[in-house]
Amino acid sequence: MLKKFKVKTVCDSAHCPNLNECYGKSTATFMIMGDTCTRNCRFCSVNHGKPQKLDVLEPSRVAAAVEKLQLKHAVVTSVTRDDLEDYGVNHFVKTVIEIKTKKPDTVVEALIPDFHAEKNLVEKLVSVGPEIIGHNLETVPELHYQLKPESKYYASLTVLDMIKSCNPRIYTKSALMLGLGENEHSVIQAMRDLREVKCDIVVLGQYLQPTEKQVEVKRYVEEEEFESYREAARELGFLHITAETFARSSYHADKFSDDFIPISRKTWVR
Repeated sequence: MLKKFKVKTVCDSAHCPNLNECYGKSTATFMIMGDTCTRNCRFCSVNHGKPQKLDVLEPSRVAAAVEKLQLKHAVVTSVTRDDLEDYGVNHFVKTVIEIKTKKPDTVVEALIPDFHAEKNLVEKLVSVGPEIIGHNLETVPELHYQLKPESKYYASLTVLDMIKSCNPRIYTKSALMLGLGENEHSVIQAMRDLREVKCDIVVLGQYLQPTEKQVEVKRYVEEEEFESYREAARELGFLHITAETFARSSYHADKFSDDFIPISRKTWVR
């Protein structure tokens, strides 16, 4: 079905270990704006280089796939497009509008790049009302430059802060990979940083080396440590916490929708 609609999912492109489970729960993560990223994060298996031209029909095809598959929760993410004047935000906007038009009862989660922390671009996306907007820190500040040399840790926090400033009713989300050389103190500090910008949802998962080209795993996190992080996240006040080995940004995303979105939608203001 995905091939029929000529749409891509990050589930396939990033070799996600949870693909079958998520598809079985009627949730999917679409990857728009092509399959080539202008940045080269050392943990990511997505192609990097010179991206192709934007497909102007892609937003409507993604929406058609959401409608045909009767998805209750659709995550829309993208490669980073530093080559575009607007860094791709208008393509995101069109995709959200198309989904909301074709299947208004689907919860839309936009998992976005940093848009270079330009507030006017963040405001454009917020204005079309995705229920959730996520932006991943990916790692702790001490490892950020090493693993994401073309990104900035505090710019990512700024993006999450901008979303809440524009519309406090939108839920914000971020994720961290573990096993890359961080320590417990730095993980908890990163979670504190997220709560400082009122981030609602945090996801912690074990980094797994996708191919031999990416950075190697430094260690495997035990379940007891994940439980410790879950408890710390609860104490910090996150609305929803996922912390386990195979957790990824959109893993169990539909569970948050079931627990929180139906209530807030009754008084939703866009």
